Amino acid sequence: MRAFLASSIGVTCAAVLALPSAVPAGAAPDPRTVPAESAGPLDVPGSTESLPMRTLPAPSGEPTRAGAAPAQGLPERGVRPFSLVGVVWDDVDTELHGTVQVRTRATATGIWSGWQDLETHNAEHSADPGTAERDSGAVRGSTAPLWVGDSDGVAVRVRPETPDPRDRTTPAVPLPGGLRLELVDPGKDPQQVAATHLGGVTAAGPPAAADGRAGALGQGVLPALGKTESEVRGEAEAGLAAGSRPYIGPRPRIVTRKGWGADEKLRERKFVYTSTVKAAFIHHSATGNNYTCAQAPSVLRGIYRYHVKSSGWRDIGYNFAVDKCGNIYEGRAGGVTRAVLGAHTLGFNTNTMGIAVLGTFTKSNPPAAAVNAVAKLTAWKLGLFGANPRGKVTLVSGGSNKYKKGRKVSLNVISGHRDGFATECPGARLYKKLGSTRTSSAKLQGR
Repeated sequence: MRAFLASSIGVTCAAVLALPSAVPAGAAPDPRTVPAESAGPLDVPGSTESLPMRTLPAPSGEPTRAGAAPAQGLPERGVRPFSLVGVVWDDVDTELHGTVQVRTRATATGIWSGWQDLETHNAEHSADPGTAERDSGAVRGSTAPLWVGDSDGVAVRVRPETPDPRDRTTPAVPLPGGLRLELVDPGKDPQQVAATHLGGVTAAGPPAAADGRAGALGQGVLPALGKTESEVRGEAEAGLAAGSRPYIGPRPRIVTRKGWGADEKLRERKFVYTSTVKAAFIHHSATGNNYTCAQAPSVLRGIYRYHVKSSGWRDIGYNFAVDKCGNIYEGRAGGVTRAVLGAHTLGFNTNTMGIAVLGTFTKSNPPAAAVNAVAKLTAWKLGLFGANPRGKVTLVSGGSNKYKKGRKVSLNVISGHRDGFATECPGARLYKKLGSTRTSSAKLQGR
């Protein structure tokens, strides 16, 4: 199917390219840069401070097993302002067997938080093995990032997995080499910065409302369309006869990359497409639930910078994101109607899309607004490619810890990340909602 709408970053309505193909558009910045960056001009907001870890002394009073791997980390220290934190290491194929915890100091109050866990099993969010993105030499192992809000102090400890003391034959697994703490300042929304310098008015309109409803951002938003108009546009682009009534749900309102303030200088400038979109994988971002909907664009800018500058990916990994208020955001660049190759579900990125609900839903229920937004988004986007949200699809694994490379796997058209990879994602509470999401999505398509 062809895309029917140019994206906010100027992607033309060309035919979807064959699997997988790239459209070069210039050289990409080197994502392996690790020194702390200085904040750039107004159109390049944000920065990343990267701190190498060191061996920590053993906790007093705790017995240490002979040969046990030492912990690493950093003691409490003041740092440049940041709002999102993660840990990376050199070898993307090495798993971190252990725990990662951080404490942060709030800028406004000077109060230190308690120890907070970072999700260490993050390898399943990545480009597929054998792809140019995965084999670029820039990709690193990484934890999931954690949103902590405005902070200016940090401490981190990384403890290796403790072997069973009764098992003296299994050696302790050392921590990965090159552990670094990544402190991400997402920067200010460039539209809001411009508004401040221009007396509060910009060509794009006012910034997002404080109550979490994305404001009138002009080019920063694709407005919602009715079902009839969505179907008519879909018919034209698919080359179908008028009145053929394809099953396409109404297009929901989508905040574009411009709308959430993506710095397009960070990502690679070329786009990579697959031939179609057969399925949607639902994720949670595992960045925690301590954000307001007004902060969601900042959370996205932080994740984007962490994926590119810290983890070495070509762009943010997800094709779309949804916040707790039900706002929908464009993710990886290339056009919201196109089959853009993402880096969201290791082994199953080809011919699929990834939707991340911002938050952690292992023990917390996802808000109804977010679940409803996922149904609306999948009804529209899957409909563009003729996919039935209540149906099954056969995908070929690119290689994961659940399915070997080349294996044909039958999955739900709307699946959770754990369906393609042995992982907690998208969290047990969100995963339980997928059945009703499929039903709602199909009804929106008119099935």
